[in-house]
Amino acid sequence: MRKNEDWRAFYLCWFGLALAVSGARASDFRFDRDTLAFANSTVFAYRNGVPIRKTGAEREKSERYTRRCFVMSRTAVQFKKFARFDPRGRPLDDKELAHRIRNIAHRQPWHSPLPENERIVFSGYANLRQLSKTRSRVLQENIGLGWPTYFRVGNGRMFFNHRVQYQEETRAELNATLTRGGLFVAYLSDYPTLHINHSVLVYGRKPSPRGAKIDKYICYDPNHPDGPRELAWLADKREFNFEKDEEFVGGFTRVYHVYGKPLQ
Repeated sequence: MRKNEDWRAFYLCWFGLALAVSGARASDFRFDRDTLAFANSTVFAYRNGVPIRKTGAEREKSERYTRRCFVMSRTAVQFKKFARFDPRGRPLDDKELAHRIRNIAHRQPWHSPLPENERIVFSGYANLRQLSKTRSRVLQENIGLGWPTYFRVGNGRMFFNHRVQYQEETRAELNATLTRGGLFVAYLSDYPTLHINHSVLVYGRKPSPRGAKIDKYICYDPNHPDGPRELAWLADKREFNFEKDEEFVGGFTRVYHVYGKPLQ
């Protein structure tokens, strides 16, 4: 079994290298254009990564739109692959807009991007960011429910697959995905500690100095629509780390690729 695991990791590393050598392009995903303008609100309030009792105003905020980090990460991929925007056209009414959003949301995110002439057209807006800022409620009501993501088959890995070898393979898969211009939806978990149980979209890699023992990746975090966040791979520890914020103390997390193929 160990030999098989080593061979798989070796193959993934060389596959990523081959893509780089062959001249594969990086994704043209842009945070200011291809992400959602509204936030996924957390169920709990946090201070320095520790849950605290919510005030009335914080409870009201969380009731608006919560538990959608997987849904929003997936939606950004789906719009990038299957939608086209026509800023010169007339904006759609709510009914037709909802219909087209559901059309996008029902397409499998691991499928190949559609050609431009086959994409679902959203007229009146330049990009997803503008659409989601202006018509946020219609988007929120039609991109999908949050509770089904708790029962995804791929989530089961958080309970039993804690091997360092698996994280090394995931890192190789992440590099290969980005090198060929793809997008990587990551499930972040440190189970059983549960400091983090979250999903982000990794869309780029930061340049690293020669000989550096850390790789840094750029993420769209649905909890933070104000700007990109950072995921890192620490070579010495052979583990991922995620950036600190109010909801997370920062540091260690495992990464699991989701929406890259069926049942993942």
